[in-house]
Amino acid sequence: MKGFGNMMKEAQKLQAQMEKMQEEIGKKKVEATAGGGMVTVEANGKQELLSIKIDPEVINKDDAQMLEDLVLAACNEALRKSRELVQQELGKLTGGLKVPGLSL
Repeated sequence: MKGFGNMMKEAQKLQAQMEKMQEEIGKKKVEATAGGGMVTVEANGKQELLSIKIDPEVINKDDAQMLEDLVLAACNEALRKSRELVQQELGKLTGGLKVPGLSL
């Protein structure tokens, strides 16, 4: 049973590391743009959108669809970058191994 006790200690250690990593990743930010920088979106490592900046030149009441598309594209790219950040950080913890069901 000594091996089981060691395994439990390692699991607890891994859990503590994961919690710390989640906190650190939540503070990190990524940024994405669309339309050549006309729309900029910032997200954090928790996949939360933090800000959206829109260049006034792209605001055209007769073409709202274009602005909507740019905002959507920038948001999706920011969230993709945020997920990528999480995977990179998780890879540091797992030594690059893919562990099924393990995500932040």
